[in-house]
Amino acid sequence: MTIPGRSMTAARLALLTTLAMAAFAANSLLCRVALRDTAIDAATFTSVRLVAGALTLWLIVALRSGKPGVAGSWYSALALFAYAIAFSWAYRSLSAAAGALLLFGSVQATMITYGLWSGERLRGRQWIGLLFALGGLAGLMLPGLSAPPLTGALLMMTAGMAWGVYSLRGKGAGDPASATAGNFLRTVPITLALSLFLLGDARWDQAGVWYALASGAVASGIGYAIWFAALPGLKATSAATVQLSVPVIAAIGGIMFLGESLTLRLVLASVTILGGIALVIFWQKAGPSRKT
Repeated sequence: MTIPGRSMTAARLALLTTLAMAAFAANSLLCRVALRDTAIDAATFTSVRLVAGALTLWLIVALRSGKPGVAGSWYSALALFAYAIAFSWAYRSLSAAAGALLLFGSVQATMITYGLWSGERLRGRQWIGLLFALGGLAGLMLPGLSAPPLTGALLMMTAGMAWGVYSLRGKGAGDPASATAGNFLRTVPITLALSLFLLGDARWDQAGVWYALASGAVASGIGYAIWFAALPGLKATSAATVQLSVPVIAAIGGIMFLGESLTLRLVLASVTILGGIALVIFWQKAGPSRKT
């Protein structure tokens, strides 16, 4: 009887983790298709996404706990908003695959850099992995016909740094779902103020709004809820490693659903960036890093 129980637990964990990674990758696909194929502008897309995500997460927390109170902070909300707006502006020109890869690489680079600044030490092979990852990012940015647009790439790297800051601030949060709901709610007045400021450039589009609603309510709101349900069953290293799949899922989705092409530059950059980050993560398992 014990073995079937374990199998069911493992199967449920695998399903939740897969759904969460697919939801995170879907954010790239939904944002890219909305800003490429519909008339909606980046600010409106961001506002609809954040409002939908805030309402969905608030409802999930309220139904789960029986009370509407949420946690979070304004500093984290600002980091979340910076990520969301830079993410949307970047996808006006980036492919889904390139955007997801730049985002993920920048998030991990930000968190690793913070660890080094705070006194953590990397082992020799981890340094090799970090150099590979940074080299992959640099190679992806080099001028050439298949290089992503510079402005879009810089915006997505900014989004990645903002998300890295947001993730670092969220470490140790007592209830990550409540904190995320509170942070999303705090972004609502900020994003609506920006949309009001840019009202003259606003362009509403029915399809674009539906994509933004799906991004906020499903890929963000429900996606984070699923991820938080899976996290207790994952080791820290496993949780970090499984996120390596997000740019790959986004690339496959971009090819299948958006008709994007996979260039040799993107393949090589993906191998070096994701492989390098994997080295850093895997070698954290060998023992605690020394501090200065």
